[in-house]
Amino acid sequence: MRKKELRLVVTFHTTADAMAMEKACQEQNAPGRLIPVPRTLSAGCGLAWCAGLDARETLLRLMDRMDIEEQDIHQCMV
Repeated sequence: MRKKELRLVVTFHTTADAMAMEKACQEQNAPGRLIPVPRTLSAGCGLAWCAGLDARETLLRLMDRMDIEEQDIHQCMV
């Protein structure tokens, strides 16, 4: 079991956006992984992108460039 730590969690309105994020991050070697939305949060599609706090600017630039719309960006224990 992973030790919980403070992470950046990006939620999405649609599953299509979450899947597009996963594909874009894999292609661009961006940090993070797709996870179920933590219980403390809510999101339209139930999937979120989880990465280290230091990845925020990298992910924001990638989402802007790839036209991926986030629902919200949180910092939470995951």
